[in-house]
Amino acid sequence: MSEQIFTNCTVGGPVWVHVKDGRIVRVRPIQLDESDPPSWTIEVQGKKFSPPRKTTLSPYVLAEKNRIYSEDRVAYPRKRIDFDPDGNRHPENRGKSPYVRIGWDEALEIVSNEIKRIREKYGPAAITAMTSSHHCWGNIGYKRSAFGRFFNFLGFTDVFDNPDSWEGWHWGSIHAYGYYWRLGCPEQYDLLEDAMKHSDLLIFWSHDPDSTRAGYSAQESAIWRVWLKELGKKMIFIDPFCNYTAVHMGDKWIAPRPGTDAALAEAIAYVWLDEETYDQKFVEGRTLGFDQFKKYILGKEDGVKKTPKRAEKITGVRAPVIQALAREWASKRTMLGCGARGGFGSACRQAYGHEWARLMVYLQAMQGMGKPGVNIWSGVLGAPFNGKFFFPCYGDPIGRITGDGNPDHVAQKTAVNPVKQRLYRLLLPDAILNPPVQWLGEGFCAKSIEQQFIPYTYPMEGHPEIRMFYRYGGSFMGTMTETNKWVLAYQSPKLEFVANQSIWMDPETKMADIILPACTSFERNDISEFSNTGGYSNHASSGCNYRVIVYQKKCIEPVGESKSDLEIFTLLAEKLDFKDEYTDGGKTEEDWIKKQYDVSDLPRYISYEDFKRKGYFIVPLPEDYKPTPALRWFYEGRRRDTPDTLAPDPEKKEGVGSMTGKIEFVAQSLQKKFPKDKERPPMARYIPSWEGYDSPLAKKYPLQLIAPHPRYSYHTHYDAHCEWLADIPGHRIRKNGNNWIVVRIHPQQAAERGIKNDDIIKVFNDRGVVLGIAQITERIKPGVIHCYTSSGKYDPLEPGKAYSPDRGGCVNLLTPGRMMSKNAPGMACNTCLVDISKWEGGE
Repeated sequence: MSEQIFTNCTVGGPVWVHVKDGRIVRVRPIQLDESDPPSWTIEVQGKKFSPPRKTTLSPYVLAEKNRIYSEDRVAYPRKRIDFDPDGNRHPENRGKSPYVRIGWDEALEIVSNEIKRIREKYGPAAITAMTSSHHCWGNIGYKRSAFGRFFNFLGFTDVFDNPDSWEGWHWGSIHAYGYYWRLGCPEQYDLLEDAMKHSDLLIFWSHDPDSTRAGYSAQESAIWRVWLKELGKKMIFIDPFCNYTAVHMGDKWIAPRPGTDAALAEAIAYVWLDEETYDQKFVEGRTLGFDQFKKYILGKEDGVKKTPKRAEKITGVRAPVIQALAREWASKRTMLGCGARGGFGSACRQAYGHEWARLMVYLQAMQGMGKPGVNIWSGVLGAPFNGKFFFPCYGDPIGRITGDGNPDHVAQKTAVNPVKQRLYRLLLPDAILNPPVQWLGEGFCAKSIEQQFIPYTYPMEGHPEIRMFYRYGGSFMGTMTETNKWVLAYQSPKLEFVANQSIWMDPETKMADIILPACTSFERNDISEFSNTGGYSNHASSGCNYRVIVYQKKCIEPVGESKSDLEIFTLLAEKLDFKDEYTDGGKTEEDWIKKQYDVSDLPRYISYEDFKRKGYFIVPLPEDYKPTPALRWFYEGRRRDTPDTLAPDPEKKEGVGSMTGKIEFVAQSLQKKFPKDKERPPMARYIPSWEGYDSPLAKKYPLQLIAPHPRYSYHTHYDAHCEWLADIPGHRIRKNGNNWIVVRIHPQQAAERGIKNDDIIKVFNDRGVVLGIAQITERIKPGVIHCYTSSGKYDPLEPGKAYSPDRGGCVNLLTPGRMMSKNAPGMACNTCLVDISKWEGGE
């Protein structure tokens, strides 16, 4: 059979998929042709800059073929060998016992009967179901679409996701300048051109853009930083780890102790106030509460001047370095690289990370945020972008098949969950093991500032505890905190039934009673836009050099007996007597795709048949395109002119989304709700960490572990499923038959413990033990160790035993389950004290 080429799209970019004899043989980026619109051009200093006529891919997508045919694919339905739905269920053996292959009929019968039994005995609220943070790309198959429609019709206790990437921005900066509709991250429109033309200095604070790449945006922005260096822009990196972008592009590396970034920010503000090198006109006209902040920084509130010398004792950064940084920052048009998708920063995921995030807003406000060349810009969003062209994405209600957008456009029958009880993802193990649990906020609070203050209790009065858990894709063992608790929760007899619908044998898949095999997006049809999630990351495809909308073509037949998520839920809905409602009167996969096409602006440009034939569509820039740089309107006191369609007051278009419309040094929302909160006060400040370098626990565990987002995986969806990725020594290293996670250690700490390169070591604290392989490097600050989060592998020496040493590199076994602060239920995974030693094997 001759080779065929199909289009598809992934979490790391659109691809051409080469198939021969029914098997994928190659995956590569899409090359644009002459029929596609012209590339944009930015002209600076007499030079013209245009992107290459192709898309890029994230590194892990190049291993997609290896992932699809992975040895740990779930190819057939399985049942835990000692699980008897009519007898002893042995919940204590979840994670321990092997599985036997069963047929689809038996698997669907067991799952549907368990749903019926639980509903009849306890009510629908006794069922909970949860997706992973991410999934295979595509509007129909992605996360809350097929899944959401099924469970909303069924009725269940839904789980609020904590904003696990945004945390400090979500719980902090929202109260400084609004942007709650973006989870605390500011608009980024046209900031690439603004930086190229007007900025002199870029400061990347807790940000590694070459690694995190705007999340879904592949390596599109890598060439931007090449251009910026060509234009002579200086780059400074502030990070305890000299990260990949810093090594490649950095002119200066500054390494504060983890958890002390806020103290460094205060010292910078002190220099500006002392030397009067801030934008006084801007802070007088566009901010609120600056005088109080000024008094605090100058020591007039508490008698402590927030000087560089004071910060040196806290951060470990020398006072002259801090002073020089502050002076250079104030003397140049500076972009602060943090606080946008792909650039949230590990500093926002630590104890009181909301204070650092708010202080980042304060610093740029002091320099006139929005003036040419001065902004919060991650460096991975903000290319020329046609914001007038509409295509729905999974974060938009209309971009999924639940029908909770406009039902007349997408679904005639709207799926609305009748159950009011809720769970919170970070607290799910505690909810099972030790209820009741309480928290504030609805997880991703993108509707209003006040949404963060809504109190919740589980179990809700008059509602049952959960008895059934339907887990869908991925594993939180590698991405949440203190995850040995998840093992204990899965083994609780309270959970009478656990089903797991997954593509691979993930760590949580091994905790199920019944496993249902799902297929990848390469084994079904779908539709999507490159990088764009919509919703809280509205217009995120500005992180790409082209807006690419893809008809995702089925490339191969599903591996083994796996099925698409839509088909699995349709079969279950049939068993439960609501197939007609679920399918909206018989809609097929292709019907749902066509509906997404119909509600978009695609029909104005290309027929459905031509779109399917070509496989992708490049959205053209308007001929009269005029840049509208983010927040320029605010700096100049004008009405908002950026295409930020989800911003409040669409008619008014004035002011940022804070309570007053100004940048608030004293947050009026917090002043009103929690005026005496010492952990998130109305005005941001440095607060010593509850598990930091100088806390009492540091005597027992003297090293600080930081675990940022990985470079060569995406959450848990590639790591461990792609053997090829283990060939990358920056990701994992093979030794003694195992692919060990890399743990980066400073030579000082290695020498003190007799550790050498490639030694197998244990990283440990009271929460667990994780094994890894030592990489000794001066790229990490003394007293700190670095290991990427999101291990897709959990491999305890004693399977199914909580707190058994893990060979998989699941460092979140070690991170604290404590919330970021009292009234901000965010994760603080980069607040983690540990120690290390050589692993002797027989311990």
